[in-house]
Order: sequence, then C-alpha cells, then structure tokens
Amino acid sequence: MQRTIALIIILAGVLPPAFAQERAKEATALHINDAIKVDGTLDEPAWQKADSLADFIQFQPSRGDPASVRTVIKVLYDRRYIYFGFFCYDTEPSKVVGRVTKRDADLMTDDAVSVCLDTFDDRRTCYTLMTNILGTQYDGRIIDNGNTTDTTWDGVWKSAGRRTDFGWSAEIAVELESLKFEPGPERTWGFQAGRILPRAMEQSYWTGPLEQPQRVSQFGSLTGMDLEKAGKKYQVIPHVISKFEEGKASQFEAGLDARYAFSQTVSGNLTINPDFATVEADQEQVNLTRFELNLPEKRNFFQEGSEIYTQRINLFYSRRIADIDAGVKLYGKSGRFEFTGLSAQAKKDDALGLDSANFTVVRVKGDVMKSSSIGFLAANRLEGGRNRGTAGIDASLNFTDTLHFTGQLALSYGDRIKEDVAFFLRPSYDTATFHFHVRYSQLGERFGDNANAVGFVQDDNRRELDSALTKTFWLRKGLLERIGYESNYNIYWGFNGSLRSWQVDQELKVDLKNKFSLGIDHTQEYKLYEKDFRNNETQLSLSYNEREWQSAEFAYAFGRNFDRDFQLFEGTLNYMLTRNLSLEYSLERLVFEPDPKGESTWIHVIRTTNYFTKDLFLKIFYQTNSSIDKHNIQVLFVWRFQPPFGLVQLAYQKGTARFGVRGTQGNTLFLKFAYMF
Repeated sequence: MQRTIALIIILAGVLPPAFAQERAKEATALHINDAIKVDGTLDEPAWQKADSLADFIQFQPSRGDPASVRTVIKVLYDRRYIYFGFFCYDTEPSKVVGRVTKRDADLMTDDAVSVCLDTFDDRRTCYTLMTNILGTQYDGRIIDNGNTTDTTWDGVWKSAGRRTDFGWSAEIAVELESLKFEPGPERTWGFQAGRILPRAMEQSYWTGPLEQPQRVSQFGSLTGMDLEKAGKKYQVIPHVISKFEEGKASQFEAGLDARYAFSQTVSGNLTINPDFATVEADQEQVNLTRFELNLPEKRNFFQEGSEIYTQRINLFYSRRIADIDAGVKLYGKSGRFEFTGLSAQAKKDDALGLDSANFTVVRVKGDVMKSSSIGFLAANRLEGGRNRGTAGIDASLNFTDTLHFTGQLALSYGDRIKEDVAFFLRPSYDTATFHFHVRYSQLGERFGDNANAVGFVQDDNRRELDSALTKTFWLRKGLLERIGYESNYNIYWGFNGSLRSWQVDQELKVDLKNKFSLGIDHTQEYKLYEKDFRNNETQLSLSYNEREWQSAEFAYAFGRNFDRDFQLFEGTLNYMLTRNLSLEYSLERLVFEPDPKGESTWIHVIRTTNYFTKDLFLKIFYQTNSSIDKHNIQVLFVWRFQPPFGLVQLAYQKGTARFGVRGTQGNTLFLKFAYMF
C-alpha cells in the first residue's frame, strides 16, 4: 500500500500538464466602473457595450441542432463582481414558467438559465449557478470533469429575472470574494452558459454539441480579465440561539463560524459550538433491504466543500459524527494540486452510546492528463485513545470526452488488522444518450469493521461484479416523445467462494407529448443470509408533467421480499397553491403478508413553503411513520437579511428524531440570530 501511494504521488508530479486543446468558443468580459443594479432589466449602458454571445446549441432533444429559441448572454466585471445578463427570446412569452422558489431546488423544471465558471481553467472543476424568472438561486460545484455535482457550496451572489415582451431576461452578479481563482492580468476562465426550456424538454448551451452538460473539458473560454486580489480576507459569523422545551429548563447558547482567506486560492474555516438544532429531520423511507441507508448531510459545517470527499467506496461519511464542540477546515488549490483537511471534536452522544471523539480527514487531489485526477484520502476517529479509520488512493481518468475510468484502493485500520483491503475498477463509456460500464469490486472480510467508524460501507466480505447500460431514444413522432431503457446486473461472492447474491434490474420509461409518463421496473434477486432467499419486485408508475415542478406521480409495486409477499403504494404531488406558496406531499403504504413484527406502515410527508421574498420565507415539515408511531413536525421562519449567512431564524419542533426512531421531544421553540461581519 505504501509503495502504491508513493508511486501515485510521483506520477502526479511528473506527468505533463493537460494536453493542449483549443476551446470550443472564446468570449471577452467587458471591464466596467459604473454600478449595475441587479433587477433583471439590463437597462444600464454597459450592457449595450458588451459583446453578445449567442448561437446556442441543443443538448436535447435534438443534439447538435441550433436551439429552437434565441438566447443572448453578455458578460461584465468590475473589482467586486462578475455580471451575466441573459436575453431569453420566446415565441410564446405567456408560457414562460417560474414556480420554484426554494434555494438549491431543481430548477430544471422551470424556464431557467445557468452559468458555469472554471476559475482555474483546469477543465475539471467549476462553480455552477442557475436562476429562473423569479430570481431563485441554485449553486454548487462540479468536479472530476462532470462526474460529481454537489449543491452544498453556497456563494454570495445576486440574481433577478423579469418578464418582457420578447420573453424574459435575467441578471446574475457573483461576488468575486466568494470564488477561488488566481488573480492577475489577462486571466482566462473556462466558461459555459445554458438555457432550460421545460415545456419543449429542451436544454441548449453556448458551446456544443456536448456529451454531457457538466463536461467541463467541453466548455468555452472567458478571456482577458484583469483580476485583483480580494480586499476582504476574513468573514466572521457569530450566532446566538435559545431553546425552550416543554417540561425542561430554557437553554441559551452562542457559537461562531469564521473564515479566513490566506490567499485567493486557500482559505480556512473555524466553527465553535455550531448550531445543529434547527436542521430539518431525516425523512422516513421504506427500506426493503437488510443494509443501512445512506442519509444525506444537512449540517452546514460538513456540507460546504463536501464534494471533494465523494468516492465510490465511501471512506468518509460525515453522519458518523454527532454534534460537535468545535471544528476546523482548510481548503485550497495550488498549481495542479487541490487539498483539504478537516478536524472536529464530537460531543458525547448518550442516545447512541458514543463517547466524545475526534475526527480528522485529509484529502489531496492532483491533476493529470487533460482533465483527469488522482487523489488520496485518509480519515481517522480517535476515541478513548483508540484510532480507527481508513486511507486510500483513487483515480478519475478521462481518456476522451466519452471514455472514462475510475478506480480506488483503500485499507481500514483499528481493531482488525487482516482482511482489511478494498478496491474497485470501473471503465465506462458515456454519450448524450448512452451509458455503459463494467465494475469489479473487492472488499475484505473485515474491511467494514473499522471503515464504518468514519466511512460508509454497507457490506464487506464480497467479490462483486456488475454492469449497467442505459439508452435514451428521442422519437418526437406521434404521441411519443422519448423512450428510456436501463438495465443493471450485479453478482457477488464471499471470500470462501460462496455465492451471496445476484440481482437483475430492468426499467423502461415512456414520455408522451401530452405530458404523461409511463414506467415499468422489474427486479429479480437472490440473497444468502441465514438461508437462501429469492426476492422479486415489479413496479408500475404513472406521472404527469414531470418535466415541470408542478407534477404528480403514482406508483404501485408488488413482489416477494425475504419470504414475505408485499405491496407498496407510492404517491407524490407538487403543487403551487399560490404564486409564492408551494405544497409537496408524498405517501408510502407498505403491506407485508405475513407480518408478525408489525412492519407494515403508512408514511406521510408534507412540506409547504411560502416565500414572501427569496430571503424571507416560512416552511412547514410534517411526517408520520405508523409502524413506529412516529409523528414529527417542524415549522421554520427565516429572514436572511445578509444572505446567505446573516439571518434570523424562529423554529418550532416536536418529535424530531433520527431516521427510524419515534422520538420523545416535546413542544420546543428555537430562536437563532446570526450576523455576518
């Protein structure tokens, strides 16, 4: 293992820089001194002087064809902001749709525009920003040349949209201090702009034709920018929070988040007593497997920059860490190396029977070839003088825009010192309408025993082989719009040679021009636990208007699961009650026969959100799980007077608990105030 790590580090240092390749298109940003008001109107004289970027190209449905509607984008910048102005022409302006108001929600169901900024021009990573006619903000990071997209990065930027007689327009202003880049004269960034037209199922982009919209290596260039160093090096966000729980003494706490920019490319974060109390509860789910479910991280300290830790064999899973007293993070990029480190001191968790522990994670990635990377990650848990954790190397190699390879080699350490190595190899082929991969994985018999102190390994003691194929057919004839087919084959053996599992999944989905979609899924599997099991599941689904946010779906599944027959009814509804008030409702009804343990259940989840403005909103979250008699409610009122971090938050909770736990919390009221210096 040590020799392998040393070889990878040497290769990352000696391999030549990215192979020379011309960008698809080039554009020049106009430097300005006059102020721009971000209101969606684009009526300042500077917009008239800027170059017009047009001739967008379809990614779907007719890849490579000119966009069906005209889009023009202009780019300006000054010492504080970089500005993007969109003129979105439409032959049917009255049909322009804007319904999504929640930050970082899926804007692909609204008329929307997007910007991607590869600020290091490395053809691997970029910031991505998106907005609709309502000015709703979606932002995140794309890494590994589009293989991973993460929405936990929250930048400081402004956005606005406005309906016009020719369609609609939008403005975006990104604060340069919130981005990492190399300052200096005549800088070049990778650049992409896009437009979503949901009623036509159309996506079009400034450069193309694309294999995937997130393929950073296929972006164009934004040239000629004279970029200064950020003037403000620090950001301090203190907060105070009070808690009033029925039958208990009132509590008052204070905490602090601080950020310091050592340079424009390297920054550090410090958190003391961060607020995890008002985080939305984990949504209940039906689990028909015998494996632990991977739950999403919702805590700000662990969310930001989490995309760099993403791996197939998940060596770091932040949900292993309970609430923390304090933590520090470092993140940056120097030359061809991206690096980050995290250390957090977790509080004692009586509910889970865990003592206080220290968690430390280190991650380094080096750029190789045109748009590829090789990385190293180590994660450690120190508890009661005992170290347990993982370490390993991984590679994401892009030989062409369609041919890729990912691989990983890792070991776990701690109580078990044998059978503790894991690896996988996965070549893949991707185009705009086709995907195929083959993967071989091997996880030692005791790899998970220590790895799960810091990571997420559902199962070890396996030699596993799988393959997957997906294909999309755009027909656009008669009633048919699109047909999608997916298949997956998986089989694994134990290290003693015994067959432990095989599984075959098949899925067919048909989208119709009348906005209805039909689907059928079928799974056959064999599982070996205390005995042999033959499971199967067939699901039929019907949905309406999936291409837009306001939609409805119903699914019915039936089959056999570990010697029990079952039926599963699922339904979801997204509906705008008013222009600013949204309703999301989902239900799951699971029925087992026989059911000696009473595991049949009803699960109801309701979310309503009223956005008075983008930064002033009220949310209600309610869920029930009848099998554990769980009733869980949260009401949250937020005013972001300094978006995204300076805010006032008032929350009511009852029964909030971890996933799968009934919870005993009584009526509880939280009040939080945070200010950004």
